[in-house]
Amino acid sequence: MLKGSAWMTIGSILSRILGALYIIPWRLIFGAALFPIANSLYTQGYNIYSFVLIVAIAGIPSAIAKQVAHYNALNEYGVGVELYKKGVILSILMGVISALILWFAAPFLTNGDPNVIPVIHSLSWAVLIIPTMSLTRGYFQGYGDMAPSAISQFIEQLARVIYMLVSAFIILRVLHGNWVTAVSQSTFAAFIGAIFGFLILGWYYWRGRDYYRSLVANSNHQLRVPTNQLYREIISQAVPFVILGAGVTIFSLIDQFTFFDIMRLATNFSERALQVDYAVFAGNANKLTMIVISLASSLAITVVPLLSTAFTKRNMQMMRDQLSNTMILFEFVMLPASLGMAAVAGPLNRTFYGTANMDFGSNVLTFAAIAAIPIGLFVVTSAVMQGVSQNRRAVKYFVIGTIAKVLTQFPLVYWFGAFGTLMSTVVGFTVANGLIIYSLNHDFGFEVKKMLNDSVRLLAYSLIMYFITLITVYVLNFLFGLVANPFSSLMSLVVTALAAMIGASVYLYCTLKSRIADEVLGTRVARLRTILHIS
Repeated sequence: MLKGSAWMTIGSILSRILGALYIIPWRLIFGAALFPIANSLYTQGYNIYSFVLIVAIAGIPSAIAKQVAHYNALNEYGVGVELYKKGVILSILMGVISALILWFAAPFLTNGDPNVIPVIHSLSWAVLIIPTMSLTRGYFQGYGDMAPSAISQFIEQLARVIYMLVSAFIILRVLHGNWVTAVSQSTFAAFIGAIFGFLILGWYYWRGRDYYRSLVANSNHQLRVPTNQLYREIISQAVPFVILGAGVTIFSLIDQFTFFDIMRLATNFSERALQVDYAVFAGNANKLTMIVISLASSLAITVVPLLSTAFTKRNMQMMRDQLSNTMILFEFVMLPASLGMAAVAGPLNRTFYGTANMDFGSNVLTFAAIAAIPIGLFVVTSAVMQGVSQNRRAVKYFVIGTIAKVLTQFPLVYWFGAFGTLMSTVVGFTVANGLIIYSLNHDFGFEVKKMLNDSVRLLAYSLIMYFITLITVYVLNFLFGLVANPFSSLMSLVVTALAAMIGASVYLYCTLKSRIADEVLGTRVARLRTILHIS
């Protein structure tokens, strides 16, 4: 699990970092006047695209990963190959249908802003090919091979970022064109990135084709699964993945289609001010917190085939160990990452988004970083439920959480504005998480005593790290303020980097000194303790 998580974490984190770093040159290309509304337009288009893409993908990659792992555990590799071939047909069909729907439905999804239409049109091209690319990633994951997915994910993001920056620069700075056209090309970059990501996957398969063929040749060849049954298996497994995989996006869409109307009732803000507020929490903060949440996603992708294998073999002790280890590994990574981002929220926000609305933006990012913990936990727990074939129950709990989000949305947004959207999101995911964890513990059991002990220690070390990092930020701001503007993007970057390194060192020391790192990551960590001279 650690090896798979490492690959997925590296690929996912690097992709998310690229997906956040591009905002700095992109902001400079658009300029201070256009950036807020361009960012809001980009975010609105991408939220709709993300939801449609999840439906287009239909949960098939994760379903394929789970079912391929299931048949591989039975030494029926040939069935897994047939499953993949049938999945390709489904993914192509879903891609074409979803792209057409997205294209023709664009005028009805504008939320009152006609500029959203060309952005949605540009994104429909990516929907054509990403489902099949994602399916292929799921096939590799079913073999426990996470490297192809991770590397293709990174290359996809790299190509996307390069295209969007070059196209925006040419349109705005060279041709002095329309800013909406520049945003549309920035979103069309998703299609360009997908092409490169797919090429990397094709290269990996071509390189390892002899290995995969040998596995099929040496299978038991005793299991014959009819075509109709294969399709039924894919679809029955995929539907819950659609709903649960779209969980975060569904909450974002609830915000997108309710925030403006509620705020118009609660305030007399101008439309531009509302666009800026929306961009701050749905675009700016979300881009950064998704880096943290991607840590949870990496764990989730890794754990599904592992749990499916244990479930297939009816190995209850292995399942109990995997469940407990997954939760502790999540806390080991997610708690310090979220609290660390909250501690450096001020300089981090200024690094990416400048000094416009810096106090508001920093406060929103602080709250969003904490809110990332229940969001990330849901990503993991819902994946765990699917790994142990509790799909229907997981969907039921998510629906209950969504109802909690909807019921609290109006009063919280009315009273607290942008912060209210984050509060209702925390309420919704906390309800869903509580129900899922209770169900898992009831059916399979956790190593409760050990988990509680480890959780308390990890929370304590994370809080120590948080306060030391926060103090470091204040001290560095004061010192740099004596010789320069501490709130410039460059100085903020330096403060963020130094404070993050100090905070990470504190957390690393605490976990190594207490030996909890050994329990979570394995005995090889002892070598790191020796290198750092920690007794």
